[in-house]
Amino acid sequence: MSTEDLDESSAPLMEHLAELRQRLIWSVSAFLVGLVLCYMVADPIFNFLTRPICHAMASRHQECGLQMIKLQEGFFVAIRISAIGGLVLSFPVISYQLWRFVAPGLYKKERAAFLPFLIASPAMFLLGAAFAYYLILPMAFRFFLSFQQPGLGDATAGTGKALAQAGITFHGSIEAYLSLTTTFIVAFGLCFQLPVLLTLMGKAGIISAQALASVRRYAVLAILVLAAVVTPPDVVSQLTLFTVIYGLFEISILLIRRIERKRDEQLREEGLLDDDEE
Repeated sequence: MSTEDLDESSAPLMEHLAELRQRLIWSVSAFLVGLVLCYMVADPIFNFLTRPICHAMASRHQECGLQMIKLQEGFFVAIRISAIGGLVLSFPVISYQLWRFVAPGLYKKERAAFLPFLIASPAMFLLGAAFAYYLILPMAFRFFLSFQQPGLGDATAGTGKALAQAGITFHGSIEAYLSLTTTFIVAFGLCFQLPVLLTLMGKAGIISAQALASVRRYAVLAILVLAAVVTPPDVVSQLTLFTVIYGLFEISILLIRRIERKRDEQLREEGLLDDDEE
């Protein structure tokens, strides 16, 4: 390759790098704006996140209260809330910038195939987060609070029978509670990405519906392990998560089969596929 050819090939590369830089600047700016906005309303957001534990404690006739163990703990909790909220608020802008950077390099059919998944991904994440917040977290907190016990003194002193019992009461820190709650919400949001990921892989031809159906028994085992790890060790929450994730797995198989049928019909219309090859 001559020097002139190298110079000509470097020009598009520099243009792409300049565009990438501009897209990153817009994305980071949107995140910072979202972070500042969420920091201004960090207290209402934290109050919303504490509703599951307050409801669980109210059902046990306990006053809802969390402790600020460290002096700086409240500030860092507000920063964490702001960062998570800023990422959520800026996600449409970040997705749009990603789409504008990637779309020119895709064919028209590829753009039409990729765009629905870009929209479905945040929708499924929000659905999984809502599932965790409204269903799983209340069950988990009720289970965790069940390990409390009242303290008892030695009611039979002098008889040789010790009935003293140490009291166990929940006095959680706001940082530990927020970490646990956001972990649950993010984990379930990611779990609900399963049909989006599998369907996208099926659209790209990486996997097929038949291949997914053939590993169904292994998928059942993997989902059972995931349900045991993510949820507290009570049967109800584990079965709830297993049912939902396995249902999403079966929905993914149906979606990929539909994609494969449409692809075969298109190839048959173009004369590139006959019944024998199928």
